[in-house]
Amino acid sequence: MRRTARLLTGTALAMAAAGLATAPAHGDDARRLEVYPSTVSPGSQVTVNTAVCGDRGAATGNAGAVGAGRFPLAPSTHNGEAIGRFRVPASAQPGTYEIVAECTEGDQQVRGDLVVALSAAHGQVQPRGSMKTGVGGALGPDPVQTAAGVAALAVAAAGGTWLLHRRARGDRI
Repeated sequence: MRRTARLLTGTALAMAAAGLATAPAHGDDARRLEVYPSTVSPGSQVTVNTAVCGDRGAATGNAGAVGAGRFPLAPSTHNGEAIGRFRVPASAQPGTYEIVAECTEGDQQVRGDLVVALSAAHGQVQPRGSMKTGVGGALGPDPVQTAAGVAALAVAAAGGTWLLHRRARGDRI
C-alpha cells in the first residue's frame, strides 16, 4: 500500500512539474504582436502594436504573407508601444497569415496572426450550390423541376404497376 502511494505521489509530482515547465507565462503577452482586428475581410485596414521595442523604439512590419508588404511602426504615447497600420489587399485569399514586426534598434522580432475571411458586407459571398463534376445528382437547383421529375417518376411507377397487375390477371389491353 505504501509503495502504491509513493508511486502515485511521484507520478503526480512529475506531471505537475511538467505542467509548470510548459505553461505559458503571463508576461509573454507583451512579447507578442497584437493585431486588431484579428479577423478581417479583403480590403480592410489592420492596426498592429507591440511593446517589445521600448518607449522610443520604432519597428518595421512585414505583412508580405497576406500581400500587403512592409509598413512602419512608430512610437506611440500608449504605454511605450509602437503602432502601425496596413491595408489587406482586395485580392487576399481566405486563410491565416503571420504578420511580423522587427525593432529598428536591436534584433527583436514579434509575430502575430491575421485571419482573412470572406464577408457579404464587402461584396463577397461565401460559395453556395453544387459543383459540376459530370457525375450528376438527384436534385437540381430548381425545386419546380425537381417536383416535376418526382411526379413523372410516380406516374410511370403507377402505370407500370397497373399494367403488370392486368397482365397477371389475364386481362387483355
